[in-house]
Amino acid sequence: MQAYRGVPIITAQPERPTALVAIWPLSHEGSVGEYAELAHAEIDRLLAEGRVAVVAGGTGLYFRAALADLGIPPSPPPGARERWEAAYDADTAAVYAELADRDPEAAAVVHAHDRRRVVRALELTDAGSSLRRGDSRLWSGHARHPTRIFGLEVPADVLEARIADRARAMLAAGAVQEARRALAGDISETARRMLGLEELAEHGADALDALIIGTRQFAAYQRKWMRRIPGIDLIDGDRPADAIAQEIAARLA
Repeated sequence: MQAYRGVPIITAQPERPTALVAIWPLSHEGSVGEYAELAHAEIDRLLAEGRVAVVAGGTGLYFRAALADLGIPPSPPPGARERWEAAYDADTAAVYAELADRDPEAAAVVHAHDRRRVVRALELTDAGSSLRRGDSRLWSGHARHPTRIFGLEVPADVLEARIADRARAMLAAGAVQEARRALAGDISETARRMLGLEELAEHGADALDALIIGTRQFAAYQRKWMRRIPGIDLIDGDRPADAIAQEIAARLA
């Protein structure tokens, strides 16, 4: 979500210039395939200049897409998602049976009651691709260039306190006004899924608790995928940033 312009508070965008931050208008329907192409080009440019590319943060899929060739599937035909969502809501069992018939490998790894993934899997069959093929490579050790990955470990109680402090700071900095401006304009369905966006716009300062809870849930998910990355170096993240950077530099030496 940091790729979107106009929401620096809600997405915690860095103050210093950073590649691929604030590059898309909120109206843009961003995709992991488009992001991967941009990330690969930027990383290749930095390496060609003899520099070190540092990729930070992001969801598991976007993080891996920046580092590896995932074989991102083609976009589904227009209207496919809406058609399969309607079919799923009308008869879940029949739609899941259709998936099992079209793509048994995908059906084997997707639960029938996981609406989002069943619909996504069927979208991909419409485009001649498979959900299973993409998932099978996501957590491999493959990368386009020699890569070291570091994960910052922070105690759960410290992380929860940081999340609460950040949520309060966001409100003080104008997150409510930012959310309302964003939703008042042309905004894509992808950007609309931004964590806390609609709650802040609708409830204002009363959205604080919902924002904290939502961020905690997101953080728990992030911690789970981080630990699944092959070969990751976990280091103590409950320290000043310069101490963390020094340890990473020492491990790279």
